[in-house]
Amino acid sequence: MSARNHRLPRHLTWPLRPRDVRIALGIGPEADLDLSFDDRPWRDGTLLHAEWLPPRPSNYGTGTDPASWNGLRFRIAPTTTAVSHENGLRVVLIHHAIPQLGAWATAALSAPEGWTLSAHSRSWRFTEKHVQYRDDLRPYPELPVQAVRR
Repeated sequence: MSARNHRLPRHLTWPLRPRDVRIALGIGPEADLDLSFDDRPWRDGTLLHAEWLPPRPSNYGTGTDPASWNGLRFRIAPTTTAVSHENGLRVVLIHHAIPQLGAWATAALSAPEGWTLSAHSRSWRFTEKHVQYRDDLRPYPELPVQAVRR
């Protein structure tokens, strides 16, 4: 998704579109979706982030919208335009991260009550031609070091 007519500087672009997330979740354009687009890249390279928000123990007097009391929230972070085009980033994310996002969201919605009572998240990033994910904001796993042949 280009930065033109949006709030991003020209050297940044969002690697996914709302339609990509909706397809992963199996919902149409008319369904509510808590999806936001960040205006700065994450320091650790995260491009896609999904969160499970547990039910609030009390909603009396907080002034929050009932739709945000619990459920799923999604965020897409920008990346540099050069990285996005050079690696075909959108295609890679659609083939690897988007199916994982759909499976994670489905599991979250049908999880047992014990799991749903606490916050959970899954994040994806792209490094060195690999898509990595992490759960609950733990550090990303280290990539295997490949031996250099001379």
